[in-house]
Parts: sequence; C-alpha cells; structure tokens
Amino acid sequence: MDSTRVTEHPTSHERPQSGAGPADPRGALLRTQEPLRAGPAAALPAQARMGDAQARTGDTAARPGDASAEQDTSDPCVKDGESPSEHSQPALSEHSQPAATEPDPHRPRPAPEAIPAQPGGEPERPVGTLGALERRSGQGVAPGAPMPMRRDGDRLRFVGAATRRIARGIDLDEIVMGLCRATVPTFSDAILVYLREPLPVGDERPTGPMVLRLRRTDRVLEERDTEGGFMPAFQPEPADLAVVTAEICEVRPGGALAEVLRGVRPVFADAPAAHDALPELLGPESELTVPPGQRAILAPLRGRRRVIGAALFLRRPERMAFEQDDLLVAAQLATHSALGIDKAVLYGREAYIADELQRTMLPEALPRCTGVRLAHRYLPAAETARVGGDWYDAIPLPGSRVALVVGDVMGHSMTSAAIMGQLRTTAQTLAGLDLPPQEVLHHLDEQAQRLGTDRMATCLYAVYDPVSHRITIANAGHPPPVLLHLGGRAEVLRVPPGAPIGVGGVDFEAVELDAPAGGTLLLYTDGLVESRLRDVWTGIEQLREKLAATAQLTGPDHPPPLEALCDEVLDMLGPGDRDDDIALLAARFDGIAPSDVAYWFLEPEEMAPGRARRLARHALSRWGLEELSDSVELLISEVVTNAVRYATRPVTLRLLRTDVLRCEVTDDVPQLPRLRQARATDEGGRGLYLVNKLAKRWGATRLSAGKVVWFELNQA
Repeated sequence: MDSTRVTEHPTSHERPQSGAGPADPRGALLRTQEPLRAGPAAALPAQARMGDAQARTGDTAARPGDASAEQDTSDPCVKDGESPSEHSQPALSEHSQPAATEPDPHRPRPAPEAIPAQPGGEPERPVGTLGALERRSGQGVAPGAPMPMRRDGDRLRFVGAATRRIARGIDLDEIVMGLCRATVPTFSDAILVYLREPLPVGDERPTGPMVLRLRRTDRVLEERDTEGGFMPAFQPEPADLAVVTAEICEVRPGGALAEVLRGVRPVFADAPAAHDALPELLGPESELTVPPGQRAILAPLRGRRRVIGAALFLRRPERMAFEQDDLLVAAQLATHSALGIDKAVLYGREAYIADELQRTMLPEALPRCTGVRLAHRYLPAAETARVGGDWYDAIPLPGSRVALVVGDVMGHSMTSAAIMGQLRTTAQTLAGLDLPPQEVLHHLDEQAQRLGTDRMATCLYAVYDPVSHRITIANAGHPPPVLLHLGGRAEVLRVPPGAPIGVGGVDFEAVELDAPAGGTLLLYTDGLVESRLRDVWTGIEQLREKLAATAQLTGPDHPPPLEALCDEVLDMLGPGDRDDDIALLAARFDGIAPSDVAYWFLEPEEMAPGRARRLARHALSRWGLEELSDSVELLISEVVTNAVRYATRPVTLRLLRTDVLRCEVTDDVPQLPRLRQARATDEGGRGLYLVNKLAKRWGATRLSAGKVVWFELNQA
C-alpha cells in the first residue's frame, strides 16, 4: 500500500465544505490536506502524485524510485517520543523494487510536471512529525485561507462549476455577480469588474473614447486587514473595494491599458505590459495596494465584437501566488463572463424594444366620454415573457355613444404585439364607420385571415348609449363581461361566445342589454381568471364574488370608486396566477337623464335655421343656461345652415346637458366638412371657422347613412 494518501475533495463553490473558516462568506474553498513542504519555495508544496493511468485505474502500487514510495510519516501508530521510522515501513507491492532503490525521504521533491513552479514562494521547511501532523489535520494552514488548486482536475472542476454559475444569470447584474461569487474566495481573495460605459449593443460601433466604469467588487471578509494586504491598514473593513479605487477610467488610445485590452489575454500584474496598465485602471490616487509578485491577474473581457471591460483578480500575500495555469482559468472566466454580458445586453435591448412596441400600441389615456367613466389596468406577464397581445380601448362614437373593446392575441412574442397593434387599429377604423358590433367583429376576422393562417385572437366589442341606457355586445371567443349593479349584485352577462377572430367562415351575434345608471361593466382578458392553478370558469366565479364583496364595503347606495375597484380586482391574483398578461377595462354607467336631453327633427328648408335657434333658446331657458344663448344660437345657425343646404331628409338637432353642453346635428350627407381659411372675396366658408373659435371642442363623424357634426361649450 502506498504510504502517500492522495485524497480528492469536492471543489464545488456553491456548498461550503466541512472545516471552512468563519471568514468564508460564501462558496466552498478548495481545501485539500496540506502535504509535506520539502521543496524550494519557488515550487508548489510537494505532494506525491500518481500517474494518469494509475489515477484512472486506482493502482496504488509504488513505482521504483517514485517519491510516493517514501515512508509514511503520518502513521497513526507513532507514539510520543518515538521516531516514525520505528513503527512504519514503506509499503511495497509484489512488483516493487528493493528498498535500496528508494530515494532519500529527506530530499526535496520536484514539483509536479502538470503545474509549473512558482517564483517567490515560501522558504523550504524540513519534513518531520509536525509536517505529518499538518498533512493529516490541516493545522498548518491559516484559518480561512483556501488551499491552492494542485491538479489540473481541480482547475477543470472549478472552471466547470464557475461557468455554470455565470451562465445561470440572465441580466447584466446577475452575470457579474455570478463571476464574483464563483471566484471569491475559491480562486482569488478579491475581484474588481470594470465594464465599458456605455456598453455597446450588437453591431453598434462605439463613438468617443473608451470609458470603463467599476461595475462590481467583491472580496473575502476578514476580521481586519493587515499591512501587507491589498487593502490599506487604515481602511476599517470597507464593504466594497470601490471606496479605495477610481470608479471611472478613461482608456487612453495607445496607452498601456489599451495595449493590454487589445491583447485580450490575461496577464500577471508584475508583467511589463500590466506594470503601467494597473495604475491607469485603478486611478492615480487609488489607495488599493496590489500584492507583489504573481498575486494579481488582469483579464480583459471581450464579447463577440470588441472588448467590453476588464476583471482584476487579487490574492493576499499570505496566500500562494497564481500559477501559469491560472492564466488559463482567468481567460476561461473572462470569456464566459464577456459572452454572457454581451448576450444579456442584447436580450435587454430586445426586451426593451418589444415592451415599448407593445406599450406604444396601447392607449396612453382613455378619452372622456359623455355619460360614462372609465378606468383601466394593464399588467405584463412574468419578466421572461413580458410581450403579449392583450389590448383594450375606448372609442367615442357619434350620438355620445362609446365603444368598449378588449382583445387578446394568442401567443407571447413581438409578432403577437405587432398583430395586436394591427387589429386595434382596424377596430378603431371600423368603429369610426359606426358599424354594428357584429359587423366590426366580422371585418376583424377578415383582417386576421389576411395577416396569416395562424393569426388568431379573441375580442369583445360593446357599444354603450348613455341616452337610452342600453349596451350592445358582440363576442368572439372572449370571456364574458361582469356587470356590477348599484345594489352590490355582480352578474356574469349571458353573451353568445362566438368563435375566435381568425377562424373564418363564422357569424357573430350581438345582444342588447340594459345598462342601468350606477352599474359597472368589467371587461378583462383571460390572464385575470385563468392560470395553471385554476380553470377559466373558476376564475370568473372568483371575480364575481370579489366584485360583490368589494361593493358591500361602500354600501348599497354608493358604487365603489373605479380606481380602487380595479386595484381590488387585481389583488385576487395569487403567486402562481401571472402566467399571462392582463388587460382590464372598467366602465361606470352614469347615463344621461331624459330631462337633460332635447331632441328635434327639422325639415331641410330655409326656415330650419331660425326654428333651430328658437328651440335651442327655449331649452337653455328651461335648464337655466340663458347666458349661453347667444353663442349657442350663433353656432347652431351655422351648422344647421350647412346641413339643410345639401340634405334631402329631415335634419336632427339634439342638445345634451352633462358637465358640458353638447349640440349634435345629423343629416344624410356623407361628406364631412373641412375647416379652411376663407378668402376675402368668398361669400361663405366662415361657419366652421366660427365654430372652431367659439366652441370648446368640435368634430364631425361619418355614419352608415350620413354624418353628425357636434360641438361642446363649457357651462358657466
């Protein structure tokens, strides 16, 4: 049996090993039992190593002349005061040579061939009982100091574990943090990560000089820093190395730092290339003390196209210096980190563009409509799937009506967001034509088929009339709306479900229902009521109960505030209920009382403008708005005159009193009037100019059989 025990310890940097000192804040240190140090200080502490073939086959037989055949000084049978040789004999196999061929056990052992010797090591130490005790118990190692990686296998396992930890990060901060946590304290005692400011995205060509900003630092926390450490003694345990180094560094073209970054390969701090580069990186007034010798590595971070930063690895003087193979480890860490940062920047830019694309396609604010109050909410799905196809809209219609729309394009991608924008634009155009709800869905279905064979969406389109207190609803495969009555009763409206938009060849059906004053209609997408934890009908029932419970808090005579109601509805979402984005549209029906509506039919004749002025004067007198008579009569006279000039059927005049006074004139001529500047020789063309100057707002909308021209005036 070979007297030298070769023990491999796990090198995982994620789970602390037994015996780790309290100074290890995170990760496991590579702690192997320290072997005898009989060699010169320039080499790693010697440890007998089996050949590659022996390590693979498990053969422990000693070879002739191999250092592993020397006597075991860690024999547990050694007694106090006795020499180890009295109780331990070298173990020889049946194929071993005589003992006379063994080397002197007190001769220094050469360093293993796989790991180059290190300059500037510790002075040699004679082998004895104390050395055996150190190898057996590890007491010769400073508490909390990680042992060096002695084998190529150790380095490979460390690089594998470190790259896995770095690859787990999605955004920029997670990747940089993964690099720091993977290397400290296993590979280095401290690390400084600099990144380019700003970071280039994709194929962007940076403009201006290269500027590096200190992104993150990390170090082993000790009880106190010594004079020989890389932290000045007068700095009392700072939480970050940024307090003793420059935060921003401008790389001078042709300077030492630029040459190191251009070379891409990691270099030791004592190398000529890095001798002048480190002061430029850390700043001329930096208080950071770089340890002497090969205890610092400067590694450039290069992405796919260009250098995007640098990482500085530091070891304390009491710890063994870096080896030549550690440059390869630093290169691997830098490469994986730089590529991860490059991808994170690209992903962040793509997610930002997709998010902005979707949000710009949603309405920034809903319009103020007569007889109805509106509130809305939009919540994206999880961070990894923020882009969706949910949308909502409120479109003013002629006759003080309003169209309420909510839809959901299937899928989560930029394509879904683009299709959502096209369908929303199409719905607005169709609403402007004042088509019935079922016709709007029919044309949306045709548009979805033109966009592609697999472009499908659900949509609910409703038109509310505040004068008649009625609402007309058509559905295309969307969850049914919920109506909250004034008394606190919540009702799921019975609406024909219909087929989703994009199926083609189906008819849509519309229903007309009562819309009582004080009621609240809630339109939503399936992300609110459906998730992996519940089906859609269970979610709809929970939504109905939530609305009823919220209404009970304000009493039977007062409906809950719209904004608070929307927040309460979203509170029903649990931790696992955010699988899909959510669009929510709430409409409070105030309506317009019959006493606040004046409605007349006027024959298209010359006497119509005069009759319109008299009717408007009487209505304003009844409402107590005599101070508006002059302005209203002038504007009505101009609008009615234009209507009866070309109309062939009776002209409709309607006055509505709400928070403003609204006047609507309807005729059967489809051509819309346009505002223009009349010339001095023109006899007409000034009517709309007066309307534009005197009215608060005005507009013209084309109907299926004509048009309506309206204007509004503030009440005094």
